[in-house]
Amino acid sequence: MNLSQIELLQVLQETDLNLSKAAEKMHVVQSAVSRQLQLFESELGSPLFERRGKKLIGLTPLGHQVMQEVLTIHQSKRNIRALAADFLDSNTGTLRIATTHTQAKYFLPNPIRRFREKYPGVRIYMIQASPEQLIDQLHAHKADVAVCTEKVDEDAELVLKKCYEWHHAVVMPQDHALSEGALTLERLASFPILTYSFGFTGRSNIEHAFAGEGLTLDIILAAADTDVIKTYVRQGLGIGLIAGMAYDAQADKDLIARDLSQLIPHSTTKIAYLKQNYLPVYTRHFIAELLQAAGEVRR
Repeated sequence: MNLSQIELLQVLQETDLNLSKAAEKMHVVQSAVSRQLQLFESELGSPLFERRGKKLIGLTPLGHQVMQEVLTIHQSKRNIRALAADFLDSNTGTLRIATTHTQAKYFLPNPIRRFREKYPGVRIYMIQASPEQLIDQLHAHKADVAVCTEKVDEDAELVLKKCYEWHHAVVMPQDHALSEGALTLERLASFPILTYSFGFTGRSNIEHAFAGEGLTLDIILAAADTDVIKTYVRQGLGIGLIAGMAYDAQADKDLIARDLSQLIPHSTTKIAYLKQNYLPVYTRHFIAELLQAAGEVRR
């Protein structure tokens, strides 16, 4: 058994057990890949893969268990590289942030600015997607840290840090009937609703609040982007249920925003990263900046 054979198993998993793609990725001929695999299985005394002819079609029971150990070894190699790079120079590197549009536009600018002042040598890549996709990015090691509200607390492999709590607001044109008088869920539900796509920006709390009162929402438009929602509110399509922080008194002065904190439960934005990952000094500092910014939001 050698590290090249361990690496081969990892590459086979990444290429869906495709021998030719694995050979290409490892820069060897396919016959060499097949030979190394045969030697490894011979040493173990049992096959790791189910086969149809020369094609690998799945893992044997032993193969499943071995592959879990391979993943652990691969993770250790990744951590060793990150630890060494951090030891040699903790002021340079790449920080990959997975987040949603709302967090990217309304929460992250200040902590990112302060982070850049301390770590100008660190390149920042921002990945915007749905919460499910953000979690996938973490597991695929394409993102180091995720900042979002939905879904992350369902994954046991993530470290979660509570970032900040926020509330929804309703936005409408200046002359709208809801601009005056007491707000109730029943009143809100009597109008066409524009809000976030399911799984984004506290949409689940919106659904739970209205369902708890036996009310059905007429959601005529759902989007991941708050600015899209506000655009169509301006077109007169309905009222917008958005994150309160996404209302800008200057940029949105043609709209009225009213607080819904008494009607819809608060949402909590979280910071998430993989438990097994080694975090460089600059990544830990970025998380500290996020938590500091969260304290400013609460004040």
